[in-house]
Amino acid sequence: MTRPNLFKRKLRGNDEGQVTIDYLIGITIFIVALFFIFQYSAGLFTPFQSNSDEVTLVADRVATSITEMEMSAGDIRTPNLIDSDKTDDYFDTKLSTSGYYTEIDKLGLRGEYHRYDLNVTLENSTQMLKMAGEPLPLSNNIGQTKRVVLIEDTITGKTETAILSVRVW
Repeated sequence: MTRPNLFKRKLRGNDEGQVTIDYLIGITIFIVALFFIFQYSAGLFTPFQSNSDEVTLVADRVATSITEMEMSAGDIRTPNLIDSDKTDDYFDTKLSTSGYYTEIDKLGLRGEYHRYDLNVTLENSTQMLKMAGEPLPLSNNIGQTKRVVLIEDTITGKTETAILSVRVW
């Protein structure tokens, strides 16, 4: 007695065509599961993210206030034009050890729930011209903003390009 070959017969008789649909459903479920895993794992590290965006925005606001209100040469057409005498006064008096906390309060960096520290540096292409405020910490979120400013000498009228760096933490 010869037995019929069931394997060959089943292949010939299987005309349902579900292999492609089963594969498509399986891949879809896999991709959806992978998507949920990535969404969940991204939320795991949220408490460990820094708030550097916040301190950078604070540094930018402080740099604008210092440049346009405290050291401005008064020319509306040139917003980054600063007066050399006002700059010397600001660094030597307002950001000195005795006037630091008054200036922090005036700039709105010390509140009821949070206090920021400040470091301001003025440098040209070759050297550091002025530096005042607290020394930079070794490890902390530091927000920094740099502005290109023109320092106008009030006596001669000459201008010099410099970079004003404001760091807040």
